[in-house]
Amino acid sequence: MDLFATAAPESLEWLELDGASRLGMNPRYVTDQQSLYQQLCEQCVWTQPEVNLFGKRHKVPRLNAFYGDVGVEYRYSGVVHQASGWPPSLQVLRRRIDSLLGTGFNTVLLNWYRDGGDTMGYHADNEKELGPQPTIASVSLGAARRFVMKRRNAPATKRELLLEGGSLLVMAGRVQEEWLHAVPASRGEMAGRINLTFRRVLPQCIR
Repeated sequence: MDLFATAAPESLEWLELDGASRLGMNPRYVTDQQSLYQQLCEQCVWTQPEVNLFGKRHKVPRLNAFYGDVGVEYRYSGVVHQASGWPPSLQVLRRRIDSLLGTGFNTVLLNWYRDGGDTMGYHADNEKELGPQPTIASVSLGAARRFVMKRRNAPATKRELLLEGGSLLVMAGRVQEEWLHAVPASRGEMAGRINLTFRRVLPQCIR
C-alpha cells in the first residue's frame, strides 16, 4: 500500500510518524531523472572513503561525492567532506528544493549504490553542525531501493518505503532524534542508484 498520495511536481504529501516526526514525499519530483543520473555518474568526483567503526577503519560500501557552498565542511564517522562549489545541475536542483521548503541548504552528499550489494547501515543525520531537528531532503535517481526506518527506543517499530528514481523524500521534525534509517542490500541483479541528500550546515560551524 502506498503511504503517500500522488503529488504535484512542486508539492509534498506529509506523513506523521509519531507526532513530532514527519516525512514528506513526492514520488515524481525529478522527471528527467535517468538523464541526471547518467550525468552525475560521469561528471561527479567519486571517492570511497573510510569510516571509523569500533576502533577500525572500513571502506564504505558505496561511492561518495560532496558539493556545496565554498568552504563548508561536513564531518561524520571520521570522514571530512569539504565543499568547493556547486555543479550547475545540482545548483538548479538545490534552488528548486529550497524554493519548496525554504530551508537554505548549503551542501549535498551523493551516495552512488553501484548495484544491490552497495548499502547504507542504520544511522541518523544528527551531527552537531546540522543543529537540532534538521530538515534533510533526499532525491533518488536510477533504480528503486528499499528505505527502512526503526524507532530508536522501540526497534520493533519500523517503516519501509520503496524510493523510486525521481522521488523526493523529506525528513523533518524529530526524525533524526527518534528514528534510524538505512538502505539494505538487495538480492539479485540491480542497476545503480544515486541518492542526493541536501543539508544545511549551521553558519557558526563553517570554518
